[in-house]
Amino acid sequence: MFLERFIRYLQHEKRYSPHTVSAYQSDLEQFFHYLNYPEQTVSHTSEITYQHIRGWMVHLMEDVTARSVNRKIATLRKYFKFLMREGVITSNPASKVQSPKIKKQLPVVVEDEKLNAMLNSTGVFTDDFPGTRDKLVIEILFGTGIRLAELVGLKEDDVNLFDGTIKVLGKRNKERIIPINHELRELLKHYIALKKSENFDNNLLTLIVTNKGTEAYPKLIYLIVQKYLSNISTQDKKSPHVLRHTFATSLLNRGADLNAIKELLGHANLSATQVYTHNSVERLKSIYKQAHPKA
Repeated sequence: MFLERFIRYLQHEKRYSPHTVSAYQSDLEQFFHYLNYPEQTVSHTSEITYQHIRGWMVHLMEDVTARSVNRKIATLRKYFKFLMREGVITSNPASKVQSPKIKKQLPVVVEDEKLNAMLNSTGVFTDDFPGTRDKLVIEILFGTGIRLAELVGLKEDDVNLFDGTIKVLGKRNKERIIPINHELRELLKHYIALKKSENFDNNLLTLIVTNKGTEAYPKLIYLIVQKYLSNISTQDKKSPHVLRHTFATSLLNRGADLNAIKELLGHANLSATQVYTHNSVERLKSIYKQAHPKA
């Protein structure tokens, strides 16, 4: 159903990341699988109707969250919009679909004081290459707020130790420059030298690598973050994105301008950054409740 053509469009015209393209493809394959159920009679894309999509939504809501359903519906909207552009269909059957409402949730963070204490303590990270690499992963995610995919894609020459900055390639291939603190700069210098001394066969220019010197992959970063956050947090969510949330919330709590945080995070618009103000309000409420005699 024109899936391959759409995937090429995402890869070459939209220039989406491999992770994003994979998510689109997975969503569409799930939808096509649903259309192949015995009770469905769809043989061509032009036969897909609003009712088919609505039925899929109901089917999905039994197993997945409203947020996931919304993402999948957004995939269908973009897919059918592409088919209209290509002249395959004349109307978008997903345009009338109303996405399920999502209950707003505050970003999950860890206490930055505990995180700092862990990073500054001895004995948590080993002094060998894997331990230094693990510490660098935590320091970069907490110290810069970059995304998981951005971390995996970092190259050694994206690090400017002289200026104390890193160059990050974010969503929509948009570059941004992020300052790094002195401790992170020194750790990067030590890590790069240690990595070189390991004499890995492939000698990759990718910054973060495995114990064997191959390119780091998302699951490895997840495992590293989960391992060390378990030392300081009992919350269920211990993902790299928690450190991104912690970075932004820490800046806001210390008076950073919201627009500056937006630029550091690489958000396309301010509304995506404003979610962190809710965390700060909750923190103020907590302080007020603890400190005010009338609270």
